[in-house]
Amino acid sequence: MKGSRVTALLAGLAAALTPAACGVPPSDVIEAGEPASGMRAPGPTPSVPSAVSLYFLSDGVPTPYPRKIGDPADLGAVVSLLFAGPTDGEAGTAVTELPHLTDAPGVTAGSGGISVKLPDDVAPLSRPAMLQLACTVAHAGGASAGLPAGGAVAAPSVDAQGPNGQGSDAQRSAAHTNVHVFGDGWAKTQSTASCPDPARP
Repeated sequence: MKGSRVTALLAGLAAALTPAACGVPPSDVIEAGEPASGMRAPGPTPSVPSAVSLYFLSDGVPTPYPRKIGDPADLGAVVSLLFAGPTDGEAGTAVTELPHLTDAPGVTAGSGGISVKLPDDVAPLSRPAMLQLACTVAHAGGASAGLPAGGAVAAPSVDAQGPNGQGSDAQRSAAHTNVHVFGDGWAKTQSTASCPDPARP
């Protein structure tokens, strides 16, 4: 009889320690719903590289070669990329007369055109090299540098326009900007009017 009483006492003690005995009602499993979605960690959106045309020489003619760059409007980055020369894949058809630079060039733009300051140890550029530089900056970031797209700084005046308000091809070709290149003791200027139009075959 003593054994059965001890067993009953222990069973009652165990029941008293259950959550139900502490005033916590039993419950079913509670559904929490679907996990949160559609949220991104804060921070800047990664930039998508855009294409820019670097002008190298193909059979002696300035020819555009597309490259990927983070910001085509960054003329300094575009010019530095141009001076780095053709890639191995481009070297089969492209050559350059631009020298390899040890320091980054300084590039500024204004109403008078685009100025490129080269390191002091760079010799005067050849005309083909000047064309490479002028054509590249003219078609790269003229609009972002405060110049209209294509590098044009002014349209023909009303007096220079024809009866229908349209200038001649020669007048329109004059509506381009100049690229001024400065070295140690020398300076050269190249108009972008001589550059081929990348939109034309």
